[in-house]
Parts: sequence; structure tokens; C-alpha cells
Amino acid sequence: MLGVIINVITVIFGSCIGLLFKKGIPEKVSSAAMTGLGACTLYIGISGSLCGENVLILIASVVLGAIVGTLLNIDGAINAFAGKIEARFRKPGENISLAEGLVSATLLFCVGSMTVTGCIQAGLTGDNSILITKAMLDLVSSMALASTFGPGVLLSTVFVFVFQGGLVLTASLIEPLLTTHMIAEMNCVGSLLIIAIGLNLMGI
Repeated sequence: MLGVIINVITVIFGSCIGLLFKKGIPEKVSSAAMTGLGACTLYIGISGSLCGENVLILIASVVLGAIVGTLLNIDGAINAFAGKIEARFRKPGENISLAEGLVSATLLFCVGSMTVTGCIQAGLTGDNSILITKAMLDLVSSMALASTFGPGVLLSTVFVFVFQGGLVLTASLIEPLLTTHMIAEMNCVGSLLIIAIGLNLMGI
């Protein structure tokens, strides 16, 4: 769990820095930084999406995921949860969506090959090198995200801890099920979501 804890700490630290300097960053600079981060996120997503081996699995996963997510109203639950926090802490005149920051940051930090392989490696062998490398990348990303989306990015650390911690603790149980092909398809679907985040960050 050491790698997960380090990852959570770096996201908290990066988010706090982003929130601290948020007021001192001109809107033009912040917008340009988010466009740059969006472009980098697109690159990460496109690179990962090319690892898929069966486009039918990709289509089925995205469509079924959208249907199940809609029926369970996951988006509504997240927005309701974020709305309660926003109502309590949002300052008058502030136009920042806590839910948007929470969802964008959670997907960016929890989806991808480094998350899956890093958590499994940490759980099976105790080697946290991949997760620590990922933590350094998330440190920079969390600064940029928090400076634009606000405290929702900081709140994502809860989901980072639960998701990555769960993968590490259950690695020995799910390892027989995670074949090379299955991991490739999981990364492909996750990367497609990251592409969507990149487009969103760029305002598209």
C-alpha cells in the first residue's frame, strides 16, 4: 500500500499548491495551461487506446457501461454528492463545478495502464516503482487541475485511495483473471475515457 499512499499524498500536495496559487494565476495563463494539459491528456489517451486488440470489446464495453451507468444514475449520484459539498463551501459568484473537477481528476488518476499494472505489481511483489512514478506525474497534473477546477480535485483523493488500494489488496485474487489480453482491452477502454477528458479540458 506504500505506493498508493504516496500517490494520494502527491495528489493532495499538488492540489493544495494549485488551490493556493489559483488566485494569483491570470485567467489567460490558466486557460493556456489547461489547453496544454488537455493536449497532453489526449496524447496519453490516444497512446493507450491503440493497445486494444478487439474493437468489438471496446464498443460493447463503452455502450454497456453507458447503459448501466445511466440506469444506476451514477452521474446523478456524483453530482448530488458534489452539490451538497458545493452548497456548503462554494463562495458567492464562484463558477466552478466541484463535480466536474472530481470526475475529471478521478478518471485521470485512476484509469490507465500504470494504475492497473502498478497496483497489481505492488500487490503481488511489493514493488511500488510504477505507482511512485505515476505519483510524480499526478503531482503535476493535480496542480494544473486544481488551479482550474478547484477543490473537487482534492476530493478525488478519496476515490484514488479506495480504487488503487482495492486493486492492491485484491491483486492476488484477480491476478489469474487478468490475462494480457484482458488488461490490454481494459487499458483501451480506459484510454478512450481519458481522450474524452482531454477534449473536455481543451473546452471541446
